[in-house]
Amino acid sequence: MNHQSQPDARSDPLSSEASEQQYSPVLQAQDAERYRLLAEMAEQSTDMISRHTPGDWRFIYASPAVTHLLGYDVEEIIGLSAYDLYHPDDVADFDNRSPSVSYERGLYTHTYRFRCKNGHYTWLESTSRSLRDPDTGELQEILVVSRDASRRIETEQANQRLARVLERSSDLVIFVDPEKNVTYLNEAARNNLMSDHQTLADISLSQLLSANDYQRLMDEGFTAVHDGLRWHQELEMQGAERKIPVLLELLAHQSLPEKQEYYSLVARDLSEIRAAQAELKRYQAEISHASRLIAMGELASSLAHELNQPLTAIVNYIGGIRRRFSGQAQLSWKDLQFPMEKIDGTAMRAGQLIRSMMDFTRKQEVRKQSLILKDVVQDLMEFCQASADKHHVTLLNEIKDPDWVVMADRIQLEQILLNLVMNGIEACSQLNNTSAQDSVPASYDAPVSDGSDIDHQCIKSEPKAQVVLSAQAAGGVLEISVSDLGPGLPVDNPDQLFEHFFTTKEKGLGMGLAISRSLAEAQGGQLTAENRAERGACFRFSLPLSS
Repeated sequence: MNHQSQPDARSDPLSSEASEQQYSPVLQAQDAERYRLLAEMAEQSTDMISRHTPGDWRFIYASPAVTHLLGYDVEEIIGLSAYDLYHPDDVADFDNRSPSVSYERGLYTHTYRFRCKNGHYTWLESTSRSLRDPDTGELQEILVVSRDASRRIETEQANQRLARVLERSSDLVIFVDPEKNVTYLNEAARNNLMSDHQTLADISLSQLLSANDYQRLMDEGFTAVHDGLRWHQELEMQGAERKIPVLLELLAHQSLPEKQEYYSLVARDLSEIRAAQAELKRYQAEISHASRLIAMGELASSLAHELNQPLTAIVNYIGGIRRRFSGQAQLSWKDLQFPMEKIDGTAMRAGQLIRSMMDFTRKQEVRKQSLILKDVVQDLMEFCQASADKHHVTLLNEIKDPDWVVMADRIQLEQILLNLVMNGIEACSQLNNTSAQDSVPASYDAPVSDGSDIDHQCIKSEPKAQVVLSAQAAGGVLEISVSDLGPGLPVDNPDQLFEHFFTTKEKGLGMGLAISRSLAEAQGGQLTAENRAERGACFRFSLPLSS
């Protein structure tokens, strides 16, 4: 039997120099053809086939693919040690057989970074096999097949980055399979939705939501995403220790067209936002209350004057009764009826002023109710009359329609009107200071004008120190106007007046109009301002009419 060695290892990529086997002529021919085909495949393959010496892993053969993968010509890389081209961090992984190196049936597979001719590193995945002498078992060379793994590694790294972001996100992230079984919870979801003794297998989607919200998710949510739509709703999730208000978004993920792979539920915890909104509402209520107290402080001197007059009248009536009794021992009810009725009416009026003051400054919850606008305005005009008299300003009330019923909180509505009327009075007082001849003081007992001489919404009469309240209804909305004949708005941009802490007053806080706009919006309306064409300013705010 003839002995024939395999082809020289330096010329044949798949041979071993020292291995020899006995072959029949037929087997020799078959092997020769097989090696020829394998050699052709190695030369044409896009994978790099290489052979290395034991120990230092020097290249003793490299297929032409080395040029495409690494930039070297075949002749340039022969004799170089693979260890010298390894990324320093990856050499130890291979030598120590780290988890990045797998072994199966005599083949090692390793993913690593390898230096190209231009100095940059590229990712390769290599499968290597040791070739040994069949007689002695001595390691003769290592055969390696390497392929470009850059795109796969970049994809894996991108996925890992996304997975880390997903895992550490503060949003609650839940994955469910097509059968709606929960398959994944990120860290935030586990911390908020699972108790210490629960595992993922213990969690069902129905446990995480209230019965109504779960039904909405099943009926509306999954139907919408099946149709290619996005679905997001504010729901309440059942946490391990508390109910969690969330903004939930449901997404469908397909691996193949029309084949659902899984669904993701991304829930943003709204607890802090809701708490902040409640705190903001509380602060706004505090500021609103403080604003009312400030407004009352500005009215204090006028109210003292107004209360002093009815009290003086009561004292005078009592003095008259006393004088009658001193001159005549026997008096009939008829003799006392007139002064007693006057005392009663005057005391009632003083009491109403005090009650109005207390109601306005009292802290209380917002209570919307149906209000007859003319009654609210009439009470407020009487309340402001003393201040108007002090500054020689005429108040005109054109709001007389008893059918104008608005849905609003009375205290907040009064606060808006009070701020606007008092601003109008103050603006008109500036006019009086410069044009004393235009000021017409109103007597204490003079009633508030009914505005019968005014035939439009904003004043178009002769220049006088006036503040006019009027209104008009359209499309279920009532627009209330407060106009004055002062110097007009002090800014070119009226919206600037409604900014917090903006003021043109020497002692102003810059909060009155900002609060008034907030209160108007809280009632479902808007508050705007503009200069009148003739002179002065006009503030308008809208309220929904009550059905």
